[in-house]
Amino acid sequence: MKIAIFSDTYFPQVNGVAQTLKRLTNHLEKKQISYQVYSPENKTSSTYPNINQFPSLPFFLYPECRTVIANPKKIEKNLKQFKPDLIHLATPYMMGLYGMFAAKKLDIPVVSSYHTNFDQYLKYYHASLLEPFLWKYLKWFHQSTEKIFVPSKDTQRKLESLHFSDLKVWGRGIDSKLFKPNTEANEQIKKKYRIKEKHILLYVGRLAPEKDLETLNKIINRTSNINNSVHWLIVGDGPNKEAWREKEQEQKNITLTGYIKGKELAMIYAGADLFVFPSYTETFGNVVLEAMSSGTPAIVSNAGGVKDFVINMVNGKICEKQNAESFVQAISKLLADETMRLRMGIEARNYALTQSWDTIFEGLLSDYYEVIYSRQKLNEKYA
Repeated sequence: MKIAIFSDTYFPQVNGVAQTLKRLTNHLEKKQISYQVYSPENKTSSTYPNINQFPSLPFFLYPECRTVIANPKKIEKNLKQFKPDLIHLATPYMMGLYGMFAAKKLDIPVVSSYHTNFDQYLKYYHASLLEPFLWKYLKWFHQSTEKIFVPSKDTQRKLESLHFSDLKVWGRGIDSKLFKPNTEANEQIKKKYRIKEKHILLYVGRLAPEKDLETLNKIINRTSNINNSVHWLIVGDGPNKEAWREKEQEQKNITLTGYIKGKELAMIYAGADLFVFPSYTETFGNVVLEAMSSGTPAIVSNAGGVKDFVINMVNGKICEKQNAESFVQAISKLLADETMRLRMGIEARNYALTQSWDTIFEGLLSDYYEVIYSRQKLNEKYA
């Protein structure tokens, strides 16, 4: 089997889509399945023989997704040489369109992924009037493919309510060997970041409006007086970074770390007492699963894909979206009850252990084979 992947974002960019696709291509290499990636250039790009990059500009709704300027003839020529059995359109914008048109012209089976709730991003970028047109476009794009992969049952239900069809859940996994409990992590983090407070509250994610940083800001302000025992670690980067730098200067119980990955990030997850994530635009919520795998209970909104795996008062706490007071009450309750917090952490870790990337990707490959086989049978029928 040969797979061609078209995406408007790819490694080494820092976002959930790019990281998931990189893990997918790593799995394809492990299984010795040939692949080609078609993606935009960016300033940190490296050259690899199976990564085809094209000039690009930032996309206004989501800077990590870039507007590609490519030569369709060059793409078609490359695909004819590679001869893929299937094309996977990972994003629905320029790179995805190039892939779709090439697939139709060359009669190659094509599937797509729905990763991001762009409709919910519109209001944060003052473009709400575009929502009807966005949904019309997204439905046209995805229904032009033979199967639509979604990251969660919540996303599946949402798209079904909008009359999308041929939907299949392609969940997300976790590296439980990297993200794991570490009893020494709390003291190590406190020493590294000179934290004197008793409890560490953690946020990991983009510093961007669509993550509902407004609610996070309110939560931080209202927890600053919990016996003066709380310190916030804010891990990530993004367009709102400077505003959060100013807040860090104003409040002594906040530390911004910038973007962190790998073992250092794993240590931070394991060393936190609670993971607080108010975003309600997530189709899945990779960072929530990373926290859970580290044995750290997550406090999340009652919206989006996180509802698929956070079970209220079992392995985490679910709060009303955009309700800072709901989050503050949950934080106060769990910090005051160490036994409950530890029990939730154990349950969170146990769930994460069932979500290996190998299992997730083997399911995806099975779906790939099914689409390819169905197309072959259809072609034989009308031959």
